Amino acid sequence: MRILYHLPLSPACRKVRLVLGEKRLPFELMMERVWERRPDYLAANPAGTVPLLVEENGLAIPNSSVICEYLEEAYPDTPLLGRTLAERVEVRRLVAWFDEKFANEVTQNLLYEKVMKRISGRGNPDGNALRAGYANIRYHLSYIDWLAETRKWLAGGALSLADFAAAAHFSSLDFINDVDWSKAPAAKDWYARIKSRPCFRSLLNDRVTGIVPPDHYADLDF
Repeated sequence: MRILYHLPLSPACRKVRLVLGEKRLPFELMMERVWERRPDYLAANPAGTVPLLVEENGLAIPNSSVICEYLEEAYPDTPLLGRTLAERVEVRRLVAWFDEKFANEVTQNLLYEKVMKRISGRGNPDGNALRAGYANIRYHLSYIDWLAETRKWLAGGALSLADFAAAAHFSSLDFINDVDWSKAPAAKDWYARIKSRPCFRSLLNDRVTGIVPPDHYADLDF
């Protein structure tokens, strides 16, 4: 069986889970507490990070970007990077936006401070980081709202990896009730559409000890 080593609220892991689900590739989830630095895990992935995908033939693929590119090349029947060069550029631009800019300005300041620090025993949230995260998410949510108003999906007319990269971050933040959807109705509609897809079901079933998600988190009607 194909195995994905992950952490439940990690956006990078969630992005890979969504892609695997959309491509209808069966896999088993294995939670990896990366802060424990298990020797066996480090032997497979010296970076010691998640996600790590291990194929049935034993091929170990680290890093969400590398995994998603691999899945696109190995299983092209459900394309998620666009068909034309221009489409692929736009998809990759937005994936980089969420994996880098959004992650650094929002996810690191909210999800890491409020959840990851606690579960890994790294202390209390930094108030300055939280304030920065809440300020930054308003800007990013406005941008998503504009994209959702002007396009069928975030990168254009077709569902793509850009939607899954965005949804991975927003779903993790929505789990801790840090997204004010009332400020961005078009973004809320986009998110409702994407979380209604079959590939999203396992994410909506995630639970983390000590955190109760809001009622709307797993509500497909939002």
